[in-house]
Amino acid sequence: MIKKVNVKLKPNIEKEVSIKGEYIKLDSLLKYADIVDSGGIAKMIIQDEKVRVNGEICTERGRKLHVGDKVKYSNIIVKITGEKDG
Repeated sequence: MIKKVNVKLKPNIEKEVSIKGEYIKLDSLLKYADIVDSGGIAKMIIQDEKVRVNGEICTERGRKLHVGDKVKYSNIIVKITGEKDG
């Protein structure tokens, strides 16, 4: 007997985060983008290999992210942008 299982995937949530300087560190981005509530949680999910940077698993919480980089955790994708001229 084959059991049918229905799986509902969450759609990806895409965010853009604008940075002022040359870079932002990965753990700081996760807090700044409201993905985690604290640096401790950021450290934990990074060490547990649950965060991807530009499609690759990243375990470096101090990794420097620059404009154009994409970070994914769960179903949340964050794209780093620069300051808009205006």
